[in-house]
Amino acid sequence: MSKDKPKFKLSFRTILTILTFILLIYVIYSNFDDIKEAIAHIGETNILVLLLLIPEQLFMYFCCGQMFFSYMRAKKDAQKVSAWTLMQVSLELNFVNHAVPAGGLGGLGYITWRLKPFGATPGQSSFMYVLRYVITICANQLQTIVAIIALLIFGSVPATGSWVIGCTAILSVGIIAGIALIVAIASSKKRIDWFAKTATSFINWLVKTVTFGHKTNVLQREVVDKYLGDIHGDLMTARHNIKMLVRPALWGIVYSFLEIATYWIVAASLGHPEILPQIMIGEAIGSVMGAIVPYGLYELGMVGIMASLGVDAGLAALVVLMTRVIVLGSTIVSGYGFYQHSISKIGRKEKAEIEHES
Repeated sequence: MSKDKPKFKLSFRTILTILTFILLIYVIYSNFDDIKEAIAHIGETNILVLLLLIPEQLFMYFCCGQMFFSYMRAKKDAQKVSAWTLMQVSLELNFVNHAVPAGGLGGLGYITWRLKPFGATPGQSSFMYVLRYVITICANQLQTIVAIIALLIFGSVPATGSWVIGCTAILSVGIIAGIALIVAIASSKKRIDWFAKTATSFINWLVKTVTFGHKTNVLQREVVDKYLGDIHGDLMTARHNIKMLVRPALWGIVYSFLEIATYWIVAASLGHPEILPQIMIGEAIGSVMGAIVPYGLYELGMVGIMASLGVDAGLAALVVLMTRVIVLGSTIVSGYGFYQHSISKIGRKEKAEIEHES
């Protein structure tokens, strides 16, 4: 009587590791031409200046972590964490956002799971995730205004680039108005309940239609209500206690400037530190364009804006290209190991939580 051979079964942790590795290979492959070109120009840089990126990047990710945890501490929901943990979580999040091409949704799912041991519910994590972007967007607009004033004072705007100043001003006003509108909608419990009901019904109908009736009720109304209720609760708490947002906002302003500083250090290493205002405006507009059409339009838009403001097009392209490649490389080197360490702890309970939260 022959014995049945044991079935080979991959664990969820192993599947997640393999999938991440495949996505990582894809990211490197899709950027391989840019990587080769950046390496070809590395001899044109001042290496000592370029090495400033190491402490600058580490402090930037520390600031990112502080945006999350300073808010949680203000609510007294967070455990005490070290600076090392703050930076580690931020490096993991940055890696996930680069490795998973899902427009930030991969990072949202990951940070929801990652912050749970620190006392954050899925809704609270989502609120903090959105809050982070709102703070950095507002900080970007502040930097853009400062950059415009600097260019106007020093008369550095060419006649062909005057339209950029007008468009940037309009864009800044539009972004701030849009954020105010979203806050107004999310502040109403009645509107939140309507959105929960509508979104749940629509997504369940869509999934049922696509799967020909094989999957129904993938979203449970009570789960959606709890999720959006946490977001609404945090928003109302923050609105009634603005002091809670002071520290996250300050850390966000520093973080936003350090994002700009990454480009500036690369430009300075190429001998052109004077193009800082053009970088600030280009990054602000490029990030908005990239959010609308994410496939390469961020870099293209940034180069175009910088060139319109008087920066040599070749120099602008080189600065953006080298920064992109350096950030990609540092993201993989600094974040992949921490990410693997975190998911190595995943067991059955964590697997169920991740699948549920996703």
